[in-house]
Amino acid sequence: MAVSDEGEVLGSVSGGCVESAVVAEALEVIDAGEPRNVTFGYSDDDAFAVGLTCGGIIHLFVEPLTSATWAGGEVDHLDALAAELQAQRPAALATVIDGPQAGAHLLVRPGHAPSGSLGHPELDRVVARDALGELDAGISEVRHYGSHGEAREREVTVFVESFAPLPRMLVFGAVDFTGALVRMAKLLGYQVTVCDARAVFATEKRFPSADEVVVDWPDRLIRRIEADDHVPSLGPRDAVCILTHDAKFDVPAVQAAVATRAGYIGIMGSRRTHEARQSRLRLAGVGDEELARLHSPIGLDLGGRTPEEVAVAIVSEIIAARTGRDGRSLRTTTGALH
Repeated sequence: MAVSDEGEVLGSVSGGCVESAVVAEALEVIDAGEPRNVTFGYSDDDAFAVGLTCGGIIHLFVEPLTSATWAGGEVDHLDALAAELQAQRPAALATVIDGPQAGAHLLVRPGHAPSGSLGHPELDRVVARDALGELDAGISEVRHYGSHGEAREREVTVFVESFAPLPRMLVFGAVDFTGALVRMAKLLGYQVTVCDARAVFATEKRFPSADEVVVDWPDRLIRRIEADDHVPSLGPRDAVCILTHDAKFDVPAVQAAVATRAGYIGIMGSRRTHEARQSRLRLAGVGDEELARLHSPIGLDLGGRTPEEVAVAIVSEIIAARTGRDGRSLRTTTGALH
């Protein structure tokens, strides 16, 4: 959330629970010119006053973004970050939220030397390494270090905020299920490419929601993406959905997909079809470790029948695979909800 000194607000930190209290804290931080950590918890006497009636605890780091309080050229780091975001290039901003250098920043970009400092060269090196890993996975989280970057110590708390490009979904097979899957994937923020070697089916008119419709063989498209220096290779946040259920298309597509780092590879077809496909893939040289990466039959068992219901099952499985969950109902689980 951004708050101006005139009380203007952009964004949200809790979906409405504690927004008024956060604005008040932010205005105080602007006046004081120093960052601070604040906590709102359901057990607080004023929980109802701040609106946190839904339970839980919220920890916030509030920092002033005024030129007078940003020493060492740190405003330039924000300008550089803004430029990366404008160009849709990946970047991560590491901020010390607790420790001797609270408020210090380190901007990390693939292929560039880190910009800024968190207070010590070794800490900068370790945090930059970790930030690149977080960025690759598209994760933002709090990490703890020693003052010189030592592991398993808690002298310094760093928030690594990842600004990753949109995840990609490659959908192979221009079928009725594809249209529903494309619409669902776009709703979840994916950049979607539909690919089919049959030009009569692979048209922008049939898939207006897709970012790109390609007429080509699936395996050739994957190899072209992996070889293009100007396009990031497929990574853990990306998904490959093979809906062709035709051996001449899906076997080469699977071979190409398992050679990438794609986080999800799903294939449509019955269990019998998948068993036959596995035999063909083994004959083509695909090993057991690679076969274990395949989600087939594709999707979670939701009982869906229509293309739209099947699309929900597919994207649900993609989310579960990314988060390490098994897709059970929340009423049967314990621990964090989301």
